[in-house]
Amino acid sequence: MQFPESWLRAFCNPPIGSAELAETLTMGGLEVEERRPVAPPFSKIVVGEIKEAVQHPNADRLRVCQVDVGQPQLLNIVCGAPNARVGIKVPCALVGAELPPGDGDQPFRIKLGKLRGVESQGMLCSARELQLSEDHGGLLELAEDAPLGQDIREYLGLDDMLLTLKLTPNLAHGLSVYGVARELSALTGAPLTVTEPAAVVPRIDDRLPVRVEAPELCGRFSGRIVRGVNTGATTPAWMVERLARCGQRSVSPLVDISNYVMFEAGQPSHMFDLDKIHGGLVVRWGREGEQLKLLNGNTVALDAKVGVISDAQTVESLAGIMGGDATAVSDDTRNIYIEAAFWWPEAIQGRSRRFNFSTDAGHRYERGVDPSRTVQTIERITQLVLEICGGEAGPIDDQTLQLPAQKPVQLRVARAARVIGMPLTQADCAAALRRLAFPLEEGEGVLTVTPPPHRFDLLIEEDLIEEVARLIGYESLPTTPPLAPITARVLPESRSSRFAVRRRVAALGYQETINFSFVQSAWERDLHGNANPITLLNPIASPMSVMRSSLIGSLLQVLKFNLDRRASRVRVFELGRVFLRDATVATTDATVQGIHQPMRVAGLAFGDAESMDWSRKGQRVDFYDVKGDVEALLAPRRVVFEAAEHPALHPGRAARVLLDGRAIGVVGELHPRWRQSWELPHAPVLFELELDAVQAQAVPVAQPVPRFQDVERDIAVVVKESVTHAALMAAIQSAATAGVLRHAELFDVYRAKPGAAVPASLATDEKSLAVRLVLNGGDATLAEEQIESCVQRVLASLGERVGARLRT
Repeated sequence: MQFPESWLRAFCNPPIGSAELAETLTMGGLEVEERRPVAPPFSKIVVGEIKEAVQHPNADRLRVCQVDVGQPQLLNIVCGAPNARVGIKVPCALVGAELPPGDGDQPFRIKLGKLRGVESQGMLCSARELQLSEDHGGLLELAEDAPLGQDIREYLGLDDMLLTLKLTPNLAHGLSVYGVARELSALTGAPLTVTEPAAVVPRIDDRLPVRVEAPELCGRFSGRIVRGVNTGATTPAWMVERLARCGQRSVSPLVDISNYVMFEAGQPSHMFDLDKIHGGLVVRWGREGEQLKLLNGNTVALDAKVGVISDAQTVESLAGIMGGDATAVSDDTRNIYIEAAFWWPEAIQGRSRRFNFSTDAGHRYERGVDPSRTVQTIERITQLVLEICGGEAGPIDDQTLQLPAQKPVQLRVARAARVIGMPLTQADCAAALRRLAFPLEEGEGVLTVTPPPHRFDLLIEEDLIEEVARLIGYESLPTTPPLAPITARVLPESRSSRFAVRRRVAALGYQETINFSFVQSAWERDLHGNANPITLLNPIASPMSVMRSSLIGSLLQVLKFNLDRRASRVRVFELGRVFLRDATVATTDATVQGIHQPMRVAGLAFGDAESMDWSRKGQRVDFYDVKGDVEALLAPRRVVFEAAEHPALHPGRAARVLLDGRAIGVVGELHPRWRQSWELPHAPVLFELELDAVQAQAVPVAQPVPRFQDVERDIAVVVKESVTHAALMAAIQSAATAGVLRHAELFDVYRAKPGAAVPASLATDEKSLAVRLVLNGGDATLAEEQIESCVQRVLASLGERVGARLRT
């Protein structure tokens, strides 16, 4: 909410400067988001009067004016404004004056010069040239009583400051200048000027019948008829100025009066053209099929969840939000009906957003408006209408149906002191609450407050504690260090941190990406086979309606985003949380019942395996490249890969990752079906692992360096085609070699070429595997008998476990 400081000081004028006033409001909970002057800096601009205006001898669109600025001699000024005429008073920039900068950042200086051969001793200014508004249709015309020669900043009050408040939803009582002044008075102790409007004596007996059918929508409805108003009257300059400084454009006298009272007192109101109302008014809920054309030109469809005001024929207003076009006041209006009501916040909340617009009235009503001020509001509006537009007023009809209950709230002094964190006495708390003019009863260590009608937010003890804290002053709270010891959470040496995992994946050439945890339900169904994902009750967007159970879909989305921007090589990873249904999970500080939330790390590689290099041709990344990255990520621990199926991966190019016999993730190429549906030029390769397994690491154990060199023996065995590398290595490692065998590595695979003759040593369904055995005896040199015994044990184990025979 924006308003001028001068208007605020008209109600409460503490003896402090503008900056201190803004700081006081901010520390009192009413944050001043911005404080700026009404007009930018300029100098030597005074009030002048045009005494003579004649046509320029050498220009059709210029006039030569004689201007009186209170000096002994008239100034000769050339002006091209269309409204430059004799008798008007306008801002006049003298020679040497500095105007606000235009498109540049330097002020515009007025110099003595000539225009088309005629000397000009200054400049007559428009509102736009002074940056008071965007109006540049002519000179800014001042009032007839403006004193000649007076500085225009002083005359127009341009050194006034505009305050913009950023109010939280519970501070509805601060949505008016008087409401802010009331808070300022409580914070500073400065007196508050209370001006109750005088009751207008009715001159006519006319009443408009009003029936309220929904007390849960409208708790109080007040109204009055005023006849014979003159809508051709001009809104007073002081009112136009104050509205402009509140960011409100002047529309017409009646509309301006309604807006002015709303900014002044916080109570929205509405004026109907009485002659356009058919019969009386009915306050009710809307009905299916009804429509209403609003003042902003929009036509909205109504239903039973929207409050309306209707007459005998049609709907006339959207309750508490905006009036209808059919009964809007216009230049032809002569008789009006002034309405001020209390609409229940619950009945207004969300209705404006439903129709994709917002209004000042709806903004206030959905937060809560003082229900006790409807009659005073109508009296104030009537007073201004009669002063500006004339007319005769009728009596006020006031229907009170259902108002909020003012339930007492108790404050325990001891608890207030404990929550606020400073020693407080009962007298301190009572003094703070009395400064807010709250009805107060004191007991032994307990204060009972009956909230006034304008304080909807005072419901529980914590609300009163907040009031005490801000009235005492947040800057007065003592700075107390925490009493609990602070100890660093040091991870054990056998577990690396998440940051270390990120660095290791990044060292492999991947770039980190961070994505939302909520994804499309189709991803869960297609990519993860999850038919029952965890759904969101209130998703931020309809495509993001479920919680992810895997990171693969998020990485594919990142890949698609980069490919759409012509990226040729993409390597990304994410370390994030997934969400799985698990009935065994109980609710704790870090968990939610029925939902398991493990952390995972996943990566995606697309395009060439290596960056562009002149020395070699590019080769597309494949399964084995990413498999190598997974092995490097988990090194020095040895992992096993076995063929597996996954809904997102190619059935023949996917593997399950096993660590110590337990599955910790998958690696593989994207399924052709999903590559086609995502419109990818070729398939990326992905991996996803449990973060706990990646973080776990073996603690290094010192071992002596062997004193004697290794012994190597190569063996070639024949096995069935179905025997895997993992099975072969497991058989070798299980041989009883008494620690002599240190390492074994497959270095050759031989199969008969298609169409070629099969060697006698191989059957058609067999292959030959060559393995290098690395042996070492530790502290002694191995004898030939030991070496041969170890090799024979390995061959025996291969024959027993995988059916291998030595190739001859």
